[in-house]
Amino acid sequence: MGLGPPPAAAGCGHFENERFVKNSCRDFHLPSRRLHFSVYTESLEWYAASMRRTLLNTTVHSAMHALLRLLLVVTPVAVIITCSFEIQRGVAREPADSSHAILNTIDSTGLLEPGDDGPYVFLQPDSSAVVINLCHGRVERRVFHDFDTLRFPYFCADSGVEYVIPRMPPVVDAQVLSGVSRIFTVSDIHGEFESLVEVLQNCGVIDKDMHWLWGTGHLVVLGDVFDRGDNVTDCLWLVYRLEQEARAAGGRVHVLLGNHELMVLKGDYRYVHENYLSGIVAATGLEYKALYGTNTVLGRWLRSRHAAMKINGMLFVHGGIAPLLVERGVSLAQIDEEIRSGIDDESSTPAVDSLRQLLLGKYGPLWYRGYICAMEDSYPLASGDDIDRVLQQYGVSTIVVGHTEVAEVSGLHQNRVIAIDVPVEELGGLQALLWEDGKYYRVARDGNARPIE
Repeated sequence: MGLGPPPAAAGCGHFENERFVKNSCRDFHLPSRRLHFSVYTESLEWYAASMRRTLLNTTVHSAMHALLRLLLVVTPVAVIITCSFEIQRGVAREPADSSHAILNTIDSTGLLEPGDDGPYVFLQPDSSAVVINLCHGRVERRVFHDFDTLRFPYFCADSGVEYVIPRMPPVVDAQVLSGVSRIFTVSDIHGEFESLVEVLQNCGVIDKDMHWLWGTGHLVVLGDVFDRGDNVTDCLWLVYRLEQEARAAGGRVHVLLGNHELMVLKGDYRYVHENYLSGIVAATGLEYKALYGTNTVLGRWLRSRHAAMKINGMLFVHGGIAPLLVERGVSLAQIDEEIRSGIDDESSTPAVDSLRQLLLGKYGPLWYRGYICAMEDSYPLASGDDIDRVLQQYGVSTIVVGHTEVAEVSGLHQNRVIAIDVPVEELGGLQALLWEDGKYYRVARDGNARPIE
């Protein structure tokens, strides 16, 4: 379906303007065929002791003792296989009367390195929720029963953070909004939690305790929270919580889908940080995308995100709208519908000319780079006329994009396109775009804002 990254382009990174730079049950599991035993140890020891007491009264003690040793090997393996099957189905099982925290330890094989990750919240058919964290290399799991709004603190330490999760599906804002007083936009966070917090705090979007401070303003996260960095989970929960706090204050947070969200949700892990693969994935035996499945809180939330939005006559989209989509007359609503549906579409033979395939591939809004560079053998650099047709098609004055790196937040094509994906390592942090009173500002990591001329 063309879901992999488009081929490297000779044009990307060689821009005509010198301002731009290149670039673009968790009790047992079977990861890598290793067997890990934990909670059942005491019950097996009790079983062994009982069997020995009985066998002492028989004349066939030696033969039966050998049978006992065989049972002690076979029984846990059978349990492991059963539990692994249940976990892979996405239903983490607990004893019926379990409402307290259960700590599941990982053995000392050296498989895991100490670290924290989570929480991952699995919604169960019986109206309960199973919450797992990786705390210092150990999986900790809790079960919560019959809730309207789930509340719990961070598992691994007393961080002061409370997670508040309504059972009801996420509220989805309209795809087209107007009358917004000010808009703050960041893009391509890629798990850089500290950089995200830094720019939001220095610009007054959040306070020192990472709570919403932006009032009725809107925060737009233009995709690619996932991959590369090792604090993706923290970034996701931060913007998830800020979305709730902003709504209560009359503001909004809009997290749009990027190509890396699509990749992870469809099982492409080429850019996933190793800490996740050797950490939570190895510890639980779950596939990484199962942590964001349709039965999880974050997975459900991600599937409710827009792929493109129109706010105050500006179009926000991760990669861009290709001229081909304008020729096809594709609407914003169609973009959302097809990309959301495509996340869980496992069809191996989609129609060659299907709209879904087009939108999920290199010409789609999550992948397109044509506003900034040409893609060899795919498409040329977009012309001024191409940009004008996009603006006219969607009734906007400006298109805000991420996905393809520029040296700094910059206006292109006479400021009809504003590109905001910047090299975080080179700049020492994120930059952002501020729109206020009809003007655009480039905002540095320290909060200093300069007009985009």
